[in-house]
Amino acid sequence: MESLLAVDWTGMFVPNLGLLEVVLRGSLIYLALFVILRFMARRQAGRLGPADLLVIVLIADAAQNGLGDYSSVSEGVVLVLTIVAWEYTIDWAAWRFPKLRPILTTPSVKIVENGAVIDEAMRREMLTGEELMSQLRQNGVERLEEVRVARLEGDGRLSVLKRTSA
Repeated sequence: MESLLAVDWTGMFVPNLGLLEVVLRGSLIYLALFVILRFMARRQAGRLGPADLLVIVLIADAAQNGLGDYSSVSEGVVLVLTIVAWEYTIDWAAWRFPKLRPILTTPSVKIVENGAVIDEAMRREMLTGEELMSQLRQNGVERLEEVRVARLEGDGRLSVLKRTSA
């Protein structure tokens, strides 16, 4: 009964790895994943399908192995703080230094202009006509002719500006 209530306070809070190593591992894994995901194609029209979820889970599992074999709360907290710090730093750098934005953020892509689909952009983004029309309907558009500009945003959502009726 005594072993059920025992707590290993030392094992819980004293790190097995050096905290600098935890910060370095977290930084390297975060930056590697950032680069990989930044240049990977954006999700088509804002959908997250089963295959995308599988990729995310597998990336998380693979990255976890590179983060190190840690078991203390201290190491876990330092690792989480490192990842959050990198996320904040990259967001801040994109905001503070406009010249870095094309590198740090995914730009939007024009998909429709004045009611005409831009085929090259559709091919490059692997977006089908059915997916485009589905997203347009979700934005209150029934026909392509109603669209002045539609852009696939960096997060995969479609933003639509309708033509003004004169």
